[in-house]
Amino acid sequence: MSVPNQYLHILDSVSYAIVTMDLDCRVTYLNERAKIFLTGRGRDHYRVGIEAESILPLAAPQARKAMQTEEFRHGDGRIVDRGEELFFEITPLMADGVLAGSVVSLQRPERFEELATKLDSHRRLSKQLQTIFDASSDGIWVCDGDGIVISINRASEQINGIRAEAVIGRNVETIVLSGMVDRSVTVEVLRCKEQVSIMQHIKRTEKELLVTGTPAFDEKGEINLVVVNERDVTDLNRLKSNLESMTRAKEKAQDELTGFMMLELDQAGIVAESKAMRKLLTTAMKLAQLDASGILLLGESGTGKSLAAKFIHKNSPRRDKPFISINCAALPESLFEAELFGHEKGAFTGASERGKIGLIGLAGDGTLFLDEVGELPLSVQAKLLKCLDENEYLPVGGRTPKKMQCSIIAATNRDLELMVRKNRFRQDLFYRLNTFVLSIPPLRERMEDLFELTSHYLTVYNEKFGQTKRFTTRTLDIFQAYPFPGNVRELVNIIKKGVALHDGDVLDEFFEDALHSPSGDSPSRELSLSQELDRAERLALQRAVAACSTTRQVAALLGTSQPTVVRKLKKHGLSL
Repeated sequence: MSVPNQYLHILDSVSYAIVTMDLDCRVTYLNERAKIFLTGRGRDHYRVGIEAESILPLAAPQARKAMQTEEFRHGDGRIVDRGEELFFEITPLMADGVLAGSVVSLQRPERFEELATKLDSHRRLSKQLQTIFDASSDGIWVCDGDGIVISINRASEQINGIRAEAVIGRNVETIVLSGMVDRSVTVEVLRCKEQVSIMQHIKRTEKELLVTGTPAFDEKGEINLVVVNERDVTDLNRLKSNLESMTRAKEKAQDELTGFMMLELDQAGIVAESKAMRKLLTTAMKLAQLDASGILLLGESGTGKSLAAKFIHKNSPRRDKPFISINCAALPESLFEAELFGHEKGAFTGASERGKIGLIGLAGDGTLFLDEVGELPLSVQAKLLKCLDENEYLPVGGRTPKKMQCSIIAATNRDLELMVRKNRFRQDLFYRLNTFVLSIPPLRERMEDLFELTSHYLTVYNEKFGQTKRFTTRTLDIFQAYPFPGNVRELVNIIKKGVALHDGDVLDEFFEDALHSPSGDSPSRELSLSQELDRAERLALQRAVAACSTTRQVAALLGTSQPTVVRKLKKHGLSL
């Protein structure tokens, strides 16, 4: 049986060898791949008409035997086998429904192994992907470019309370219409042609899901798949709600604790009735509880920076450790280093023969308070900076550095930024000290505290001197009209002198003479008209507030409008 010429190029182009034989097992055709195959194995004596056994010793006998069977004669037989060097397949060669011979297809074993390996790899990869798909704790849906569900994983079945067969093959829009879900991210992805995330409510399971749909595009730029990821956030939302409730409760408790602390501040000589001082001490409390170091207290002389430093220390984890204070302006430069860092025995002329531990060493794990730090000489500033940066110091005359364990709080009434610009204070030390800045307002800006301050220190000195002195509202009027350039310290000194020196029980007259007499201890400074008006306005408001319970009553008493009263109260930091 001959092969038409127009098909020869087709047979010569296939990747495997083809040899045909007639019913007598004589070769009738070989394609080009068969010739190359046989030549490569030393069987180049091939030609049409020879016995097939001479070139196909394994396949030809099996073909001869097969052509004797009824099954093969009817075109149904097929033989697949392999030799040491090749795989072969034998199939019937039919012509007009009659067996005319057989066809032997030959292939290298490596090729079959390559195909088998690829097939195994594909199956293995497919199995791995399916395992990952079903093992995911998140729900996964896969839809085609028309929104038809192709597959969902087990997690999604549990999250949605459904079976896969109930949704596979359905359009997501019909699923939404059925009420199974309230909305579909796939619809949004197909509309926007980009990744979309939504919150989805599942009615059947009452779950809240964070759903993200991601499109996959074909070579034409059209969406051919939408992969949907479902994350159950029901418990997460519940935890978030509980956490928010706990946070609110904690903040409330903290506020109550802070308020309780404020009630006890007078035991430390701190009064905080004004908004400015309450805000300051609330911040100081937070820094104390955080055990923050690098706190810089700013304020005029006499505002209570030392008390604020002690307040921070007593409310910090270091409260049971030492609180060591040093006035940087009180020591000469030549002694400051030895006092701060200590010295070894005989380190300098006049030094103790036993040596001396410095203030940093005395502070230990406690707090070192550097008061009036702006007065430090530049040479000492450099050594202090090195100590703060490296957390260690070297005693004068010593060779072995010692660790600094204490927290540092500094204070000054100087404008350190101005001093930095004038090269009188090191910029790097300034930045090192002022990690947290607390500005203590002067007494003239916190007049709401006057009554409590006066009452507190009057009680202190009455007890100290065994007196029962008192004051009236006239004293408050006198104090409110006075600017107190010496701040709280000046107020304390005046009260102390009054209790100790005044003969009468009521101190009003003594305070008036002390503050307004030209020869008094604390002469008044000139005030501008605007300052005098502000003080008069504030005093009138304070008296009205004390007598009324609403802003409308205050307005009626003062003969002005209620909005004006509200604005003025806010201006002066007053409230009913």
